[in-house]
Amino acid sequence: MTAAAVGLSHSPLIGKNDPAPEVLARVDRAVADARAFIHDFDPELVVLYAPDHYNGFFYKEMPPFCLATAAHAVGDFGSSAGSLSVDTEAAKALAQGVLDRGVDLTISARMTVDHGFAQPLETLFDGIDQVPVVPVFINGVATPLGPVCRIRALGTALGEAAAELDRRVLFLASGGLSHDPPVPVLDGAPPRVADALIEGRPPTPEQRAKGEQRVVQAGRSYAAGDTTMIPINPTWDDHLLNLIEAGTLTEFDSWTPAEMAREGGGSAHEVRAWIAAFASLAATGPYELKSRFYEAIPSWIAGFAVATAKGR
Repeated sequence: MTAAAVGLSHSPLIGKNDPAPEVLARVDRAVADARAFIHDFDPELVVLYAPDHYNGFFYKEMPPFCLATAAHAVGDFGSSAGSLSVDTEAAKALAQGVLDRGVDLTISARMTVDHGFAQPLETLFDGIDQVPVVPVFINGVATPLGPVCRIRALGTALGEAAAELDRRVLFLASGGLSHDPPVPVLDGAPPRVADALIEGRPPTPEQRAKGEQRVVQAGRSYAAGDTTMIPINPTWDDHLLNLIEAGTLTEFDSWTPAEMAREGGGSAHEVRAWIAAFASLAATGPYELKSRFYEAIPSWIAGFAVATAKGR
């Protein structure tokens, strides 16, 4: 087996509330480098770790992580809607391999995903149906959140299981680093909002458009400095990327959900997708970071990063 990993931040505000042209140009160059890296690696399978933003997973049943044997995207924030090209047989084999290694794993035979999954597939592969993929949901927003060591254990088990496939596998992580967007929370929510967070009733097109516009406006307010959201934390983001580059992933085991939220904001838990992906790569052998990009982008309400790595 040959393995590689890519980490790519996402944001629903890309294309709707963009930063200055010179910042956007730096992001575009980093993404182009990642696309070239993937082209050269030529993956036969992509294992995509990503969060959800209350479009597919709700408090009625909220697993810490879940692997899909089939999936479709809702098309929020202008991302693509439709079926992902899930490799069902590979997904089943990986799920069994994870369970065999003692990690309790939820399985979905009809997963609903949103821009967290769609954006990296669109950005790196020109569509959500262009590459065989195994989607793995990682809860990064709904409390209570479990210990980070279990996320690393998931990534390790899945990486070991993937090694048995004898294919070129790319582990792809989707998620912002430090960021604190206006995501609804269950505790203290009005009855109507609480019911939606629990039951997961799909919004009407009008409700979705109104909610998305609130996020766009929040990004504009954040970029203007008129906000109560937790600031982007480049120091924390840089420390996370340093640990990933050094391969010292066990250091994440001591991270607590409370500390992560305090340092990186309410949605900083999306870095769990990065930890899982690079743990999967590390499970196949030592790796080397090939590229690393980071920029704090207030207009996207995100510490935005791109990284590529390959086994030595």
